[in-house]
Amino acid sequence: MKAKVSLIMGSTSDYPVMEDAAKFLDEMEIPFSINALSAHRTPELVEVFARNAYGEGIRVIIAAAGMSAHLPGVIAAMTPVPVIGVPINASSLDGMDALLSIIQMPPGIPVATVGINAARNAAILAVQILATSDETLMNKLTIFKEELKSKISKANDELKAHHFKYRVG
Repeated sequence: MKAKVSLIMGSTSDYPVMEDAAKFLDEMEIPFSINALSAHRTPELVEVFARNAYGEGIRVIIAAAGMSAHLPGVIAAMTPVPVIGVPINASSLDGMDALLSIIQMPPGIPVATVGINAARNAAILAVQILATSDETLMNKLTIFKEELKSKISKANDELKAHHFKYRVG
């Protein structure tokens, strides 16, 4: 079995955030790889990974980084594979530095970017990209979205059970 999605983080300290992406990919039965590579500390390894990703079967890369957050952009510069950036809250700027570093890419080097620490959303987006050419996966996503809708309906029913004297509706 070959990985279709690669989870890359600038440091293993990002793993608690990226674990949410790994769990979702596991739930969807998507083969994935997970590695720590640093744009600053291991640039040669990042280049080898990025240049070989497509040939290795990777179809979407989720790259997480905090602070200066160069990793997603560096990877995107060296591969035709779609890259989804996950800004990590790793500084006194509460992740805003990472968000702005990832989202402000130059023309021709796009990086889809999710919210700060939103690795699960990155995994959902990766699966949506893969599902455009995989009907079985599209069916799983449709069920997943329906379950989200059901959870909200159930939550609203539970809210109605709370009685207040001046509540309207």
